[in-house]
Amino acid sequence: MRRLRQISMLTILLAGVLPSVVTAANRPNVLIVLTDDQGWGDLSLHGNGNLKTPNIDQLAKSGTRFDRFFVCPVCAPTRAEFLTGRYFPRGGVRGVSTGAERLDLDEQTIGDVFKEAGYRTGAFGKWHNGTQFPYHPNARGFDEYYGFCSGHWGNYWDPILDHNGEIVKGKGFIIDDLTDHAIEFIKTAGDEPFFCYVPYNTPHSPMQVPDRWWDKHKSGEVAQRHRDPEKEKLTHTRAALAMCENIDWNVGRLLKTLEEQQVSDNTIVIYFSDNGPNGFRWNAGMKGRKGTTDEGGVRSPFFIRWPGTIEAGRTIPQIAGAIDLLPTLTDLAGILRTGNKALDGRSLKPLLIDDCTEWDDRMIVTSWNRRGISVRNQRYRLDGKGQLFDMVDDPGQRTDIAADNPAVTKEMQDEMEIYKTTVLAECQEEKRPFSVGHRSGRITQLPIRDAISTGEIKRSSRHPNSSYFSNWTSPEDEIIWQVDIHETGKYGVELLYACAKQNVGSVIRLESVTESATTSVEAKATIHESDLVAADQDRDTRSEGFEKDWGRLELGQIELTKGAAQLRLTAPIIQGNQAIEVRLLLLKRID
Repeated sequence: MRRLRQISMLTILLAGVLPSVVTAANRPNVLIVLTDDQGWGDLSLHGNGNLKTPNIDQLAKSGTRFDRFFVCPVCAPTRAEFLTGRYFPRGGVRGVSTGAERLDLDEQTIGDVFKEAGYRTGAFGKWHNGTQFPYHPNARGFDEYYGFCSGHWGNYWDPILDHNGEIVKGKGFIIDDLTDHAIEFIKTAGDEPFFCYVPYNTPHSPMQVPDRWWDKHKSGEVAQRHRDPEKEKLTHTRAALAMCENIDWNVGRLLKTLEEQQVSDNTIVIYFSDNGPNGFRWNAGMKGRKGTTDEGGVRSPFFIRWPGTIEAGRTIPQIAGAIDLLPTLTDLAGILRTGNKALDGRSLKPLLIDDCTEWDDRMIVTSWNRRGISVRNQRYRLDGKGQLFDMVDDPGQRTDIAADNPAVTKEMQDEMEIYKTTVLAECQEEKRPFSVGHRSGRITQLPIRDAISTGEIKRSSRHPNSSYFSNWTSPEDEIIWQVDIHETGKYGVELLYACAKQNVGSVIRLESVTESATTSVEAKATIHESDLVAADQDRDTRSEGFEKDWGRLELGQIELTKGAAQLRLTAPIIQGNQAIEVRLLLLKRID
């Protein structure tokens, strides 16, 4: 425990030191690009000849890269560590869906920090740390938000998205659209410094990408393969390569915008990914992929550029991770962090721009709840089975050397036990209700992801994110949300739904059930027929469910009482073979 605490307190002190090169008047802008399921090997810079990523490669060459930068095995935990500078279990993140992805409200985010320092803040892409206010990005320090808050999205073409809490329809391919909005944010920043966070959602599946990139990769040889080529699915690999080249093109657009706005020299640009590759493909022979705590599952590309301040062309060998980004960026920008929680990360500024002659070795722990854990120091990785690997002589983790190195093994096992008994112990299994009517947002989105169903109602996918309910055939069946209503009052009720012609006239009722009363509102379903959208755009077979072109059904206004409640969606009268299909419940507070 002592080692963890020493690092945390050192970080707090570093975060409060104003670097001499920065004053309040000339604080740098910040642009951060975070990709989703892109492995370390998914860049031509790292030796992958299967694709070309010239813009990202040039970003790395014009800045400094960290050779060993570590994130988490999956999406929401990495985002939580980036946002807070703390190991993700400390912030209550336990999973990637059904509320387990929510970041505790007493955590100060990097958005909070930079907003408090006078920055204009924006986030454009996949949030994945809470949907309902006050977990929504607009309530976590970001003035502007455009994207989606779920763990994955079922359609990348003209999808439904969230713009500052409102449901809107995107335009074109999602990564291009997110970039368009980030570019507009940069262009309209004015005299304020900006903090622009762009968490792309590719190459996460579904494997959809415009023809321009797919046509290049859909056929032909994939010369460099996974270390176990029999595990590799080439259609998936080809789609991932095409998606990474699309990302590269959009990164080029962002960098060009900085130049056109003449802010490139005063903008810190960071690029990294949230976990290892989402498929078996070339990754420099490393063991593991997304979902594992082996090197290949948690090693991420990491590049940082600040012309004239951070030296170009350097590679830093010291290990670092997502937990280091908040203390590093506040240190570089001369911002005093006001949060009172100890950080697990440390500022990397001494390595980046100071004349650092001493840098103590450290241990970074990686976990995926209790399903996987490993510890990394500068040379070794200890896995959850007690196997020790020399990552210099054996980067593929093929030979266990624990028996030959008992002292190293013991030291790293001790660190793992400290993490288990302190950090993991902070994250208790709990069923937090979903927030409704919080004062920071007028609209509450309650996706089907966060609901349960009874009877024969079926979810469209085994993955709750981006799913919908169908097969609603009995008046006895219900869709239920457990909620905490923050403000008593009237709320307008809408559903994102689909209804076939033969089912028109089914009665849909929303009931709010509390200990003291039940209130309800209902309407008859009208026609909104919709087939699956963009299914023909899949370049590889998906495991997630598909999306539809959802209509909006207004149910009217309901009186909700502050406190714990169940929201129950019922169909007391069903016409035809089923009631409706439901994607999302919207509640709008009416003053």
